[in-house]
Amino acid sequence: MSEQSRHGYLVLADISGYTSFLAKVELEHAHEILTDLLEVILDRFQSLLTISKLEGDAVFAYVDETSVPRGETLLELVESTYVAFRQRRDTSNRATTCSCRACQSMPSLELKFFVHHGNFIVQHVAGIRELVGSDVNLVHRLMKNHIFEHTGWKAYAMFTRTAMECMKLDLDEVHRQIETYEHLGDIDTVTINLIPRYEAIIAAQKFYISEAEADLSVAHEFDIPQIELWQILTSPETLNALAKNAVTWSALKRPNGRNGVGAVNHCAHGKGALQTTILDWKPFDYFVQYGVDGNQKWYDLYEIKPLPDKKGSVFICRWKADMGMPRWLTRLMGKFMVRKLMNSFFEQIENYIADSKLQEGAKTGQ
Repeated sequence: MSEQSRHGYLVLADISGYTSFLAKVELEHAHEILTDLLEVILDRFQSLLTISKLEGDAVFAYVDETSVPRGETLLELVESTYVAFRQRRDTSNRATTCSCRACQSMPSLELKFFVHHGNFIVQHVAGIRELVGSDVNLVHRLMKNHIFEHTGWKAYAMFTRTAMECMKLDLDEVHRQIETYEHLGDIDTVTINLIPRYEAIIAAQKFYISEAEADLSVAHEFDIPQIELWQILTSPETLNALAKNAVTWSALKRPNGRNGVGAVNHCAHGKGALQTTILDWKPFDYFVQYGVDGNQKWYDLYEIKPLPDKKGSVFICRWKADMGMPRWLTRLMGKFMVRKLMNSFFEQIENYIADSKLQEGAKTGQ
């Protein structure tokens, strides 16, 4: 039976500098360092992507476009993978007492990402799964580019314009460049410098709300992975679908064209309206927002933790009022009013998940 063509994102993560690193250092420790860093990348990627194969010092993966309804999730995955890579590399370097050249040269290793959207076939031959297609070739050809010559960037994420358009992102502070490849022609690319993004993410002020600080804390388990629940909670379109369009969420402000710290969302409900501003944003773990609805003002923490099997997740909601009332009265209001709203929200999410599974089952004939 012939394999069907699939549509989605092709993602390649490449540990740069490894070839020159390997040529100068001890093989045994160099291999241990590479294995450790590859495991970090694999762990992050597998939360959303399907690993196609390891290619020496690179990881090649893919995901069907239907699994990424909120395209920005893919960019957040790239950035969170880079943060995890940098933290592991730098922590290992600081912790080592080994004076060999491999261990002392760890800071020279960097990470680059290449992302394209297109068609591909998952081919099975003699028990080996291989991705084939012109777009598969293209994402690999992107590794040979002229970004460093034009920018001096050593760690970056390069997206084809096709991928960026499918993700529905129009970002500021990016480098746009055309790369030319034999048989493929001119390819428009959009590249993000990951080093300042890493520094901004690490330096971002934290507004995390602990259980002791919250006026109300509730939790609910869902039968979907952490990253899927994150996509539901951070997409205005999905939030509208949850409420069967009884409310209308819309994006008012997107700093640098993205959701995150400083982003403002608006919700029209009945004759009223509320507005939320993101104060803290840590994909795919939690975000904190400040809400205003008339005279009511509050802080929300939405936190998602994977269950041990990683197939499900627990959604933790913490609410803290900012209305100048005595805390006993605030907590009383939270107990009887906010808890009811949150339980209704949990039910909406459960119904949305059930409807999505029914639709997916209908498509696959199951």
